[in-house]
Amino acid sequence: MNHPRKALDAVIHAPIRFSIVAALSKIDEADFKSLYETIEITDSALSKQISILADAGYVKMRKTFVGKRPRTYLALTSVGRQVLDRHLSALREIAAGYEPAADAPADDLESPGQSH
Repeated sequence: MNHPRKALDAVIHAPIRFSIVAALSKIDEADFKSLYETIEITDSALSKQISILADAGYVKMRKTFVGKRPRTYLALTSVGRQVLDRHLSALREIAAGYEPAADAPADDLESPGQSH
């Protein structure tokens, strides 16, 4: 059996990207301004992280105008939701204390009180 850390997704594991994906997971979509206020980062930093998530296929953007002002809306893709679910499952399994299968080879670790 593989350790659950191997199921963690490197793209969303970064704290800011994880925060973005987690925030988007609870809603259908968010406008850019609301998201950067929620995540508490600058708009340029948010843009960079969203680009990484969009390039991975985890987030989609929809651009419109409200009056003459452009507005960008963001949403998780179905792939993004699946990746987040797997990532959260792996984190829960790690936090619960991963136990290898009974037939897995034991690590060569010392027991407390033993020394070589």
